[in-house]
Amino acid sequence: MRILVLADEESKYYWDYFEPNKLDGIDLILSCGDLKPEYLSFLATFAKVPILYVRGNHDDIYDIHPPEGCICIEDTIYEYQGIRILGLGGSIRYKQGNNQYTQTEMKIRVQKLWWKLKCKKGIDILLTHAPAYHVNDGEDGPHEGFEAFVQILDTYHPKCFIHGHVHMTYSRSHKRESMYKETRIINAYEKYVFDY
Repeated sequence: MRILVLADEESKYYWDYFEPNKLDGIDLILSCGDLKPEYLSFLATFAKVPILYVRGNHDDIYDIHPPEGCICIEDTIYEYQGIRILGLGGSIRYKQGNNQYTQTEMKIRVQKLWWKLKCKKGIDILLTHAPAYHVNDGEDGPHEGFEAFVQILDTYHPKCFIHGHVHMTYSRSHKRESMYKETRIINAYEKYVFDY
């Protein structure tokens, strides 16, 4: 399965210089947040596959203007062609905002999912906005990752963990891909296509 992941910055390739054939061969689109709802809605008009999304810390507008034609998977496990995808948006709380959480608040969100995780017998992809704590996160407060995500990785061993929030332009230390134990970590900044 070929998956297109998006986050944080609208890609000129899919926005300013878009051609419908650029989505040929894409089997699923996943958004990690902080993208204009108009951008995702635009892609949804041409995509022949689902666009699943979580919210970024700058996506308060989604409350009144969600991306049309897309599926929000916040706090749930969405199954697509046998792939179980858990969505948890938002970032660490560093100021006021609907999509920002303390470490404790994110831990509670994850705890509330225990029954879904048990019924689905785990997950294959963890889709978030923020990274996991000390796993490709930033050293500054606003880009600190969540400890609860590390717990998910250690407990359920998903094949992929896809996040945004930490822009590739911030530092050379931020990698597009890395590994955490058995899990492939992908930073979805702007756009990236990978084979699952």
